[in-house]
Amino acid sequence: MVTEFTHVTGDAVRMVNVGDKAEVRREATAAGRIILNEETMRSISGGTVVKGNVLATARVAATLAVKNTPMIIPMCHGIPVHGIVVDFELGDLYIDATVTVTSTGKTGVEMEALTGVSVALLTVWDMVKSAEKDRFGQYPVTRIEGVHVVRKVKGDSPDR
Repeated sequence: MVTEFTHVTGDAVRMVNVGDKAEVRREATAAGRIILNEETMRSISGGTVVKGNVLATARVAATLAVKNTPMIIPMCHGIPVHGIVVDFELGDLYIDATVTVTSTGKTGVEMEALTGVSVALLTVWDMVKSAEKDRFGQYPVTRIEGVHVVRKVKGDSPDR
C-alpha cells in the first residue's frame, strides 16, 4: 500500500489549498495544567509574585499566541480570529488554563486554541520560575501536562 501524503512528500512541503471550502462558523477549546509548589500558588493567589500579575500576563500571551499561530506552526493557515476567551482555575497545587477560539472560515481553530493554552502555561512558568527552582537550580515539582482539545465545533454541530 502506498501512502499519499497531503503536506510533505520527500523534500517537497506544501500547505493544502482550502480555497474552495465553504466558510463555516468554527470554535475550538483547548485546556492544560501547570503543577506548581504550594508557596508559588500562594504568591499567585495573593498577587505577590515578584514579576507581577501572572494570570494577566498569561492571558495576554495566550491571546498573542492565538493570533500568531500560523507564524509558529508551519502548515497552519492564517484565519480570521473573531474571539478568544482565556480562563484560569486555581487549585492548591495547579493552575488549569482553558482557551476558546472562534472564527468563521475554511479551516478549524484547534491549532490556535492549543497554541494559546500552551503559551499561557509557559508564560505562567516563566513568571514564577525563580520561585519554583530548588537549591540545585532544578524544577522538582513544576510541570505542564494534559494539553488537549476539549471541544471542537464546525457549523452547528460538535465535530470530535
